[in-house]
Amino acid sequence: MDYLDDAILHHLQQDSSLTNTELADLVGLTPSPCLRRVKKLEADGVITGYRAVLSDKALGRGFQVIVTAEIIVNDQKTIEKFESRIAGFEEVIECHRLFGNPDYFIRVAVRDLPSYERFLVEKLSGLPAVGRVTSLISMKTIKGVN
Repeated sequence: MDYLDDAILHHLQQDSSLTNTELADLVGLTPSPCLRRVKKLEADGVITGYRAVLSDKALGRGFQVIVTAEIIVNDQKTIEKFESRIAGFEEVIECHRLFGNPDYFIRVAVRDLPSYERFLVEKLSGLPAVGRVTSLISMKTIKGVN
């Protein structure tokens, strides 16, 4: 990879709907070599896909909570059941198993605080072996993931 590949990746990350001609103009190439570079980046697994960035607020999911969870039973069957259930909740937009404490980092997106309370009480707290849940509500997003 060189500076042109870096420029291509930068512009595609900003707007993956750019046409090849637009992208070529932005990075200072003609369309054919630009397309070859993009195809190579795709073939090499550097570019793994393209997506639309949706508005959580417009979808009624503008209230996001960072949740940490600790589980009290660590047998494989319980862990698999917990992870399967949490992955199936539409409110959960991200979940990571961590080393150490807490055991899980979960990002939840819902309409508002009452919706989060329902999720917490009716779904998350009822999962197998949940010992402690901590909810962190963000004051302001400084840098987010698109």
